[in-house]
Amino acid sequence: MTSSINIHLTLQQPESHWGNSDISFHSDSAKIHLNGQDNLRQIQMAARKIRSQGINAVSLQGDSWDINNQWAFYQGFATAKSGFTVEWYGDDKIQKSLEHRRESASFARQLVNATPEELSPVALAEAAAEWLQSLAPNKITSTIIKGEALLEHQWVGIHGVGRGSERPPALLELDFNPSGKSDTPVEVALVGKGITFDSGGYSIKSSEGMLGMKADMGGAATVTGALGLAIKNGLNKRIKLFLCCAENLISGHAYKLGDVLTYKNGTTVEVVNTDAEGRLVLADGLQAASETGAPLIINAATLTGAAYNAVGTNYNAIFSPQTEMLDLAREKATAVAERVWPLPMDPWHKDMCPSPYADTANSRPVKGGGAGGASNAAAFLWRFVRDDAKWLHFDLAGAFSDNNSPLWAAGGTAHGVLTIAELIK
Repeated sequence: MTSSINIHLTLQQPESHWGNSDISFHSDSAKIHLNGQDNLRQIQMAARKIRSQGINAVSLQGDSWDINNQWAFYQGFATAKSGFTVEWYGDDKIQKSLEHRRESASFARQLVNATPEELSPVALAEAAAEWLQSLAPNKITSTIIKGEALLEHQWVGIHGVGRGSERPPALLELDFNPSGKSDTPVEVALVGKGITFDSGGYSIKSSEGMLGMKADMGGAATVTGALGLAIKNGLNKRIKLFLCCAENLISGHAYKLGDVLTYKNGTTVEVVNTDAEGRLVLADGLQAASETGAPLIINAATLTGAAYNAVGTNYNAIFSPQTEMLDLAREKATAVAERVWPLPMDPWHKDMCPSPYADTANSRPVKGGGAGGASNAAAFLWRFVRDDAKWLHFDLAGAFSDNNSPLWAAGGTAHGVLTIAELIK
């Protein structure tokens, strides 16, 4: 059995022979020397350095390890490969809270890191439902609508995007209802993009651009992990979850450029880019969420490269028509040591993807959707949200890391799970 190295935090500078390093090692222990500028970021980066030394087991020691410091360390220490352990510091309450975070984030990571072969659209829906059911066996009911049955319910976006694959697309509808009463109002509806592999369709991606596209279901993983964490923490509100699951592949029956989709709410959409598929499936999920009557709708998606270019991988971009929702999201993210940043979304953004054949196009026929691509995509989604609902859209720029970085190991990060769990609560 591998023995643990004790990790301490200190404000003292390291001894001179450690040079400019912010980590010093002493026999069976190490110190992270904080500079006071951005402690959480420094701790996470230090954890990556320690892990890269081949150290697989650590024990966090000392009163400086508050809950967010410990979580920042864990986020840097965790990798896609198993075989590592972090022993928490603190009383039972703190350790239980951290274990809830770890279990929920690990589930989300495992989904994101799964191979596209093993995680089909239906498999994603089933895995999410089974895990949540295991947390609250008597409080959850779920239905999976798949394949041609989607058209019977008028979920044309999920069906259209997923029809090119031999493995059917699916919509998971899950109801967490702790009261058990059918007339209990739904307080929050969650929607997640579940594209289990994204080739780009006929607007095909490059090989390099396609390599990480098993992670295009990061939104589904994030909202599932968030609901699971909220349940673990004692959630007593009725919540509905909708996962929009499909593979975006090329075949003789795949959807094509120039197709026009007519959605359940009557909106018509011309497809000018088959690689702008996430918004097409989310449109169905947002309509389903709106039908619940929930006063708050939250969706999460690895939606646009434009958001990634705007905020990098250390933030998630957020959008909402309500300024108070943006403020609330920033407040909740800060409380759990995650990072979000609002990007603009005005009513005129709805008109930025015009079509001569339909109410709107799903993008603009230029590389990356052109200027303001993340805002235009968000406003496209806005068309499918109930007018009187509060709505928050997460464009998950930080949900996946293509390669090892100073902050993250390659793979799913679960960045966003904690923020959405707090918003649910």
